[in-house]
Amino acid sequence: MVNERALRKAGIFVKKQLSSDEVNKIADIISDKICSSFSEHGLVKSELFLALSRIDMYFAEFSDCSAAKYDYKDDIIYFKSDISFDEIEIPAIHECLHFIQSIKGNNGKLKRLGLYEINKSKNNGMIINEAAVQLMATTAINGEKRSDSVKYYDLEFNTESPNYYPIECSLVRQMTYFTGTYPLYHSALYSDDIFKNTFIMKSNKETYSKISKNLDLLVRLQENLHVEISYLSKLMNANKIIKSKENIEMLKEKIKDLTLKTQELIITSCSYSDLNLIRNKQDVREFQNKLYKFQKYLITSENYSFYNEFYIKMMEELDNKRELIEKYGTLEVFNEIPANLSLLETRQKKLNLFEIAKRKLIELFSINNQEAKDKNENS
Repeated sequence: MVNERALRKAGIFVKKQLSSDEVNKIADIISDKICSSFSEHGLVKSELFLALSRIDMYFAEFSDCSAAKYDYKDDIIYFKSDISFDEIEIPAIHECLHFIQSIKGNNGKLKRLGLYEINKSKNNGMIINEAAVQLMATTAINGEKRSDSVKYYDLEFNTESPNYYPIECSLVRQMTYFTGTYPLYHSALYSDDIFKNTFIMKSNKETYSKISKNLDLLVRLQENLHVEISYLSKLMNANKIIKSKENIEMLKEKIKDLTLKTQELIITSCSYSDLNLIRNKQDVREFQNKLYKFQKYLITSENYSFYNEFYIKMMEELDNKRELIEKYGTLEVFNEIPANLSLLETRQKKLNLFEIAKRKLIELFSINNQEAKDKNENS
């Protein structure tokens, strides 16, 4: 049942509920696209359709510019009221993926959402998860190869998601350049640490944590920027206008600087890790080719020379490797996997979508029973 008072507080104003036929139509489209696009993850269309068709869906007005929102407490998806069925696919896939990945405790509180670890001492991973889900949504609609050239905050880059989390999606895509997309999508679907641990093996624990925090901070800075721009549009005082414009430029510069620093952290940590694994001349050639092709994923800016300088430095390191290989032959490489890192999926973790649907109905039933019990006790 919709709690309209709580929704209004959250900036959601319900217009009407979608009919069963409309929900089934969306569930059929989404389950087909997700299963066909991510078939390697063991999804079954009939099970996914059953799970998605049980979601309550509404058209609503939002106080922000969102196209859709998922309410994990009641497993409800809200769509912007003026969105058409032709435009609904990407936001619908995004929010349906949130439904699939959400894990709640017995009290109904969200415990984990894909890569977003909520009950940790320091919650992080929220934006990595948002970017992962958005990349999956755009891949399901457009395929892996389509990307658009965009420019934000004096940053130029290619992204599959030009309108939703473009910078964040591009940075997470850079991470998958070194890990592959399979671990990312698996962790997004099954709320595990496969991607996190795979990236840690390609870099280190501190790097993953720093990137995760940087992505969360990037979104907060952009939110602050939008607030400041809105504030500026209402000002009449000349001095306040000048100050507001200065704040806007400062926020843009912070976003640009943090984006490039995060990119550099990804490139350097993963490249040095790969460099240390080089054993023979074939590895040398593959490393050089891989680093060169990273240009496709590079975020650039005017007078930004980091990548070129880093590439030259890595070529010098490669020359040293070649000399060692020519002198001593195949090099010995030690790359022990820490015992506490899980890099493989297990059947116990990999729930099917029918079980997810059943679990969510049980969660909702138990929460409603508890609410009714509490109401009777208080009356």
